[in-house]
Amino acid sequence: MTAILIDHNLSGTAPLLFGTLQSLGWVELLELEFVSFADAGLDVDTSDRVIWHFAQTHKMLLLTGNRNRTGADSLEQTIDEDNFPGSLPVLTVSRQNGLQQSAYRRRCAARMIEIVVDLEIYRGVGRLYIP
Repeated sequence: MTAILIDHNLSGTAPLLFGTLQSLGWVELLELEFVSFADAGLDVDTSDRVIWHFAQTHKMLLLTGNRNRTGADSLEQTIDEDNFPGSLPVLTVSRQNGLQQSAYRRRCAARMIEIVVDLEIYRGVGRLYIP
């Protein structure tokens, strides 16, 4: 089972991406699960640092669209300070609004599958942009 924690900023478009993965048969084959902040018990105001540590502790990939380096607890700052060789990568959608377009969504899905299938080689990289 690969759990993917969906950042609240993707809550509107993540179901479209999940639907694409599902229609291609990957959800069942790879036992993929999208987990919302609410399902994980996280508040939308939770700091990036807490979110990253939560994802690492629960062995979840974090899928986000807009986390950056603003402040001491920003996602980029957290990755710089706390990432280690065994850390799971953060997946960042390069064009968040692009998920509304099926062709872009398929490219994101394909890249996500590549990462999930070869996850061990991506440990410790910090952040991966998709597609």
